[in-house]
Amino acid sequence: MVKISDYVGKNKLVLVDFWASWCGPCRQEMPAVVRTYSDFHGKGLEIIGVSFDSESDSWRHAIHELKMNWPQMSDLRGWESKGAEIYDVRSIPANVLIDQNGKIVARDLRGDDLYKKVEELLK
Repeated sequence: MVKISDYVGKNKLVLVDFWASWCGPCRQEMPAVVRTYSDFHGKGLEIIGVSFDSESDSWRHAIHELKMNWPQMSDLRGWESKGAEIYDVRSIPANVLIDQNGKIVARDLRGDDLYKKVEELLK
């Protein structure tokens, strides 16, 4: 079982990334997230994937196919997900960037904007 609280505030920059295997825009954005993770994981970035899937096989297949090599979680409740409720997510893709002290420093960064913000915060 993965809990976001296991990562936030542990001297890491944490990106909570909300997505689903059936979400076309999420899949289009994933190469940028993978690149950001690859370049900055060793420097203090952690990503936690929170899926809005309701089918386990589709979810697990997408994780492998999209090369999402970071912790993943899903309660397989789709839009009724606890993550959606806690972070007030109403559309995906969505993300929340949380600094080393547990403070939300950015929301819904995409592509180069995500990369540049992570790079700036990990200097």
